[in-house]
Amino acid sequence: MGVATAPSGPAPESDRSGPGRAHWLRVGRETADDLATDAVTREQAGKAPFDEVARLREAGLLTLLIPAELGGGGADWPTAYAVVREIAAADGAIGQLLGCHYFLSSSARFFAGPALAAQVERQSAAEQWCWGGGFAHQELPLTLVRKAGGYVLDGRQSYATGILVADHLAVRAELADTGEPLAVVVHSARHGVRIDGDVDTFGQRLAAGGSVEFDAVPVASHDVLGSLSADEDVLSPLAALTSPVGRLLSVQVLLGIAEGVLAEAREYSRVGHSPWHPAWPDGSPQDPQVLTVYGELTVLTRSASALADQAREAVHGGLARGEDLTYDEYAEISVLVAMAEAAASRAAQESTSRALDIIGSRSASSRLGFDRFWRNARTHTLYEPAAHRLRDVGDYFLNGAHPPFVLPVRP
Repeated sequence: MGVATAPSGPAPESDRSGPGRAHWLRVGRETADDLATDAVTREQAGKAPFDEVARLREAGLLTLLIPAELGGGGADWPTAYAVVREIAAADGAIGQLLGCHYFLSSSARFFAGPALAAQVERQSAAEQWCWGGGFAHQELPLTLVRKAGGYVLDGRQSYATGILVADHLAVRAELADTGEPLAVVVHSARHGVRIDGDVDTFGQRLAAGGSVEFDAVPVASHDVLGSLSADEDVLSPLAALTSPVGRLLSVQVLLGIAEGVLAEAREYSRVGHSPWHPAWPDGSPQDPQVLTVYGELTVLTRSASALADQAREAVHGGLARGEDLTYDEYAEISVLVAMAEAAASRAAQESTSRALDIIGSRSASSRLGFDRFWRNARTHTLYEPAAHRLRDVGDYFLNGAHPPFVLPVRP
């Protein structure tokens, strides 16, 4: 069935030799600078981001996380997080698209056996696949029916990131006879797959989101990666770590948006005028209100960033523990990521909203495009409400309850 009781886990650092962290951070910055040059016009055009994906592919960023011996960039998760944040600062939607790609393209490591995981990643690297889809629980689940030699997939997923440009889709489906949720990989061009760009969100419009329908789509046994069950008898602590790994990508997207809007507002303030004192240029030490707002937003964003750094180190340490990771350790990591999610959500919403106040009425100009930051942040946080994570943190603090195994809607 393709379900493995012992996930392959992350490749050891010694097996992931590649160009190195400094190289990928430089590539990430260069790609972000490239995306920033036409971010406003691309966002307003709202076209499916085939060109943007081509830029990511040309830079080598699509295969960044795949081990070097399998043909990839050989980078680790901390590096991937940094790259996603850099891209999101320039273009929040493309940051989300890339984060989703990293999450889904690496899923075989957590849910499949080592041989199958290596096979999937080797082919993904060789053919430069872009991944889309998602494993979040759906109200009307996709169904997987056993057939001779494999399965048949049916159903509709109402929202999935990246599917308009994806080569391969990774989705959650339930076995019709047992109800067990499984991670399934499907080629986007396979007969019976119908992708529709009918998701008309006011933000994150370039994340290539849409709905996807599966009509009697054949699925081979090796395309079923493994179980997504939250039952501790099925899901190992290492596989459960997939949840905070993916949710921390969402944190990077939000922090990138917050940092991006503050950087653009600062540049504009230095040549604009204060909305409170028209005679004073924005950013001037003569304007205490402007300085106070910038100070508050800087502290808020830096604080969220520091918490995200702690969560990143915890996730990296958990991955390094591999099969020795315990459920108690997983719970501590998951709670720390939940705290980072809540902090990043607040930082993104506050920064993208109050930056408009700093700039004043000129921020309403569509030509400047400042509204895209607010729309992107608000859309992302609507799909991933911070209230859920705060409840998990509170339950852990007060009752010692382990957070539920929740996969992100929008990595």
